[in-house]
Amino acid sequence: MESYWKTAIIKSKQAVESGALIPLRTKRVDIKSNTNAPFELRKLISEKPLHLNKEGPKTNPFLPWDKRLEVANIGNNHVLILNKFPVQFGHMLLITRSWSPQNGWLGERDWEALVEVENDTKGLWFFNSSPESGASQPHRHLQLLRRKSNELLCPRSYIFDDIISRYKTTELPTDNGHYAYPRKAEQTFLKIKELQNNYLELARVTGLGDPRRNDYPLFPYNLLITPRWITLIKRSRDSYQGFSINALGFAGYLLITTESNIEWLERYGPNELLKRVM
Repeated sequence: MESYWKTAIIKSKQAVESGALIPLRTKRVDIKSNTNAPFELRKLISEKPLHLNKEGPKTNPFLPWDKRLEVANIGNNHVLILNKFPVQFGHMLLITRSWSPQNGWLGERDWEALVEVENDTKGLWFFNSSPESGASQPHRHLQLLRRKSNELLCPRSYIFDDIISRYKTTELPTDNGHYAYPRKAEQTFLKIKELQNNYLELARVTGLGDPRRNDYPLFPYNLLITPRWITLIKRSRDSYQGFSINALGFAGYLLITTESNIEWLERYGPNELLKRVM
């Protein structure tokens, strides 16, 4: 098992040698804060990648994708490739072979591809629906950070685990605007259906809309998906106080750049930062 992960590591080493993959150099940092919330903060010490800059037109790096970054074909509609600028080695992207908008509704084909990958290599999936929620490219892509079975999925997983522990069929608990559904299905076709149904239900309860009535989701949002749960977070903006926040921010991972206001973060804490972008 984990053939995708093993291939990703081999391909990553080859891609670094060829210059197709440029790992970002970061260092773990601690800040003084009145909150004890678990977050992993990393300071970017290499040059900021161009895709993080908002100015100017951008070419689509996924159409076509760089074959040197290709891990595997997933069904007829998706391809698994390496993230060109990874913080974590082996960071993978599940992209559509042809054009699909990042800000459109995720559909059954996307869930089929995700489950096919997950049946081999598990971990933390995340999705940024638009620039306002941290998406750097408009071409459809979901992202995967592989995790071992005994490894912490993410620093803030306790929040979603707690929501799930309080879950009842007749209600959907929330914690500071976070909603989550448990994942229970074991068979592949049931996993696909479960993810699709939970995604649509999360869209309904958060006011995101319904693909049967709305051509596009009504708000930008993030998704986090693990083998245990799926959660959707509505977004109002992509950054605050110089911190760019995507779905990984709600997983508990923050990247500090030269624009980041560390003094503000030390005073108010990472949880307050997340509230300001919801």
